[in-house]
Amino acid sequence: MHFSTLRRIAGGLRLPLVLAATAALASPSVARAQAAALTPELQSVRAGLDKYQDPIVAVRDGYLSTVVCVDFPQGSSEGTMQYVKGGMGVHFLNMGNVGPTLDPAKPQVLIYKPEGDKLRLVAAEWFMPADVAGATAPMIFGQQLQGPMEGHQPIMPAGFHHYDLHVWLWQSNPAGVYSPTNPTVSCPKSGYSYSGMPPKMVGDHTH
Repeated sequence: MHFSTLRRIAGGLRLPLVLAATAALASPSVARAQAAALTPELQSVRAGLDKYQDPIVAVRDGYLSTVVCVDFPQGSSEGTMQYVKGGMGVHFLNMGNVGPTLDPAKPQVLIYKPEGDKLRLVAAEWFMPADVAGATAPMIFGQQLQGPMEGHQPIMPAGFHHYDLHVWLWQSNPAGVYSPTNPTVSCPKSGYSYSGMPPKMVGDHTH
């Protein structure tokens, strides 16, 4: 699966899927507590991305919703990426930011947690297709992106191999700031939610 394939998939996403979402801002006390757990670099990145707490602003800047809320209540199994039991949320993907370099100010993905009829920004994700990265795993914030792994079904084809790094900038995560999943995040039992297994590792790489 090539980079151009994901562009076609993203091109099929439609703005009306996210226009019903409205922003739910974190309380000031929660925001201050999470900021204190971040490095100065990540605090600066978070401040620059705070405008996306309103998902409509994210849409205007090219982030399109993949609609489905994703969680992994069973955690990892043999051959999969090592995810703790927990959730991710709803991914908003910006294909304009996908390429051979990573910019702290331009994550490829924003992740929102559904809360009632609203969406709350909880994390950002830096993402690179494996065929773009080449033989070396990309790095950002002094961290190597995790992977390569299969695509996250059902929001992308399994054959879309990639690297990614989740950074929980707005929600505390007992599993760690860079953990792919967050034990405090879960998806609604109804609506567009998907509970499944973590993506499989590919190649000779380990998590």
